[in-house]
Amino acid sequence: MTDAAHEPDFALTTPADVASDPQAVEIMRLWWSRGVPVMTLKPAFNDPTKFGEVLAQAARHMSRVYEMQRGMDGEESYKQILKGLEQTLAGPEFDTLTEKPGGGAA
Repeated sequence: MTDAAHEPDFALTTPADVASDPQAVEIMRLWWSRGVPVMTLKPAFNDPTKFGEVLAQAARHMSRVYEMQRGMDGEESYKQILKGLEQTLAGPEFDTLTEKPGGGAA
């Protein structure tokens, strides 16, 4: 696996459409750190189903990114993304850590 921190486009930028939308809400930041995903999340939706919809759209968009930037077949990468989701959901439980406002573990 490629170490994302060493790729030239490591930093992501805020899309212009989002930056110009005064009602835009950031709901998730996600990093790969020390071999595991690390994220900060905001429960911005009253209905958790909406977050599932966001995750589904992210999976579909990521398959297109693999196609456009890595030359992979989009449908095959989508199947692989879904396989990873299924394996993770069926796998062992994991710990959810929270931080106190201002930082530090709660």
